[in-house]
Amino acid sequence: MTMSTRLGLAGLALALATPVVLAQAPRPEAFPAERNTGAIEPVFAFRNGPMPTGVTVSARGRIFVNFPKWGDEVPFTVGEIRDGRVVAFPDAAINRTDERRPGETLLSVQSVVVDAADRLWILDTAAPGFARPVAGGAKLVAVDLATDRVVRTIVLPEDVVLPTTYVNDVRFDLRQGRAGVAYITDSSTSGPGGIIVVDLDSGEAWRHLTGHPSTSPDPAFVPVVEGETMAAREAGRPPAPFRVASDGIALSADGETLYFCPLSSRHLFSVPTAMLRDRHAAPEAVAAAVRDLGEKGASDGLEADDKGRVYAGDYEHNSIRQRGTDGQWRTIAHDPRILWPDTLSVARDGHLYFTANQLQRQAVFHEGRDLRTKPYLLFRVRIEAGPVALR
Repeated sequence: MTMSTRLGLAGLALALATPVVLAQAPRPEAFPAERNTGAIEPVFAFRNGPMPTGVTVSARGRIFVNFPKWGDEVPFTVGEIRDGRVVAFPDAAINRTDERRPGETLLSVQSVVVDAADRLWILDTAAPGFARPVAGGAKLVAVDLATDRVVRTIVLPEDVVLPTTYVNDVRFDLRQGRAGVAYITDSSTSGPGGIIVVDLDSGEAWRHLTGHPSTSPDPAFVPVVEGETMAAREAGRPPAPFRVASDGIALSADGETLYFCPLSSRHLFSVPTAMLRDRHAAPEAVAAAVRDLGEKGASDGLEADDKGRVYAGDYEHNSIRQRGTDGQWRTIAHDPRILWPDTLSVARDGHLYFTANQLQRQAVFHEGRDLRTKPYLLFRVRIEAGPVALR
């Protein structure tokens, strides 16, 4: 080896051993980042207690929430936000579960909705932990907000509450029949989904679209939340696909169309409400009336306003989306704090309220590790519209 070669190799070794010094280190705040959209306003922080799902706002601005029994300690399953804290509603007694009186006490509430008559309706799944519903426990409970007293209880019959049923969300049209009708989604995790219709006068109820593709999980759906494929994960076992049936539900401003979607899907579906109200309509006829309105993102809650627009959460993208009357979707809120937008609720103050409860961080999705970080949050975003009021 020549002297020049040895000198060349020594110079190369010295160069490789010398650290590279940047002329000026980049400032992190100057890096490009994902943009926020819209202006969301925190309304309430749930710093203690269980995760919320449902929210609704009365004509006078009272805010009600609920806490299903999914594993957290739940001292009461329905509450009102009052004076900076959440208190049991309508009282502590009805929130004390008594399975000897399943039709009279609350077992596990998934949804609360104020109707056009300013009554609070409570939708009780009677299925803590997604277990088989307690017989005689799945029900709708109406509370008169002028007196805060229960004025109506409708226990759903066993022929509509299947062993796998998990009643999820509800919308009301008080113009139909003598007292109105309710439309409820069955968001089963182990059986057929479907739409349940309830006559609020007689208490009779019936099912439509049971097991139809529009109320069923999309078999090709693979959700990705916070950069991770979402699946039920148990240590030592392979991941189980995330499969939840019909969940979100909304009524059009004229009450003629019901919008709905499975939780495990990115598609929005619709069906004429007249078909659903006909309890004797042939299943084939109702199925033929369903329309696939295309992709909207993966949603938990749905809502509509009095201007004919539909809203959907997008839990994969920390967003709230709005479908205009032209059928086009736009994002009205995108923010990293929107960690699993659950229930959506339009209030008379011109805002859309929604809970962000970190559902995707529950232990069941992370091999027993609970990754949720309190507080859970209630937000609102200005939409310059009011709720659908069918009275």
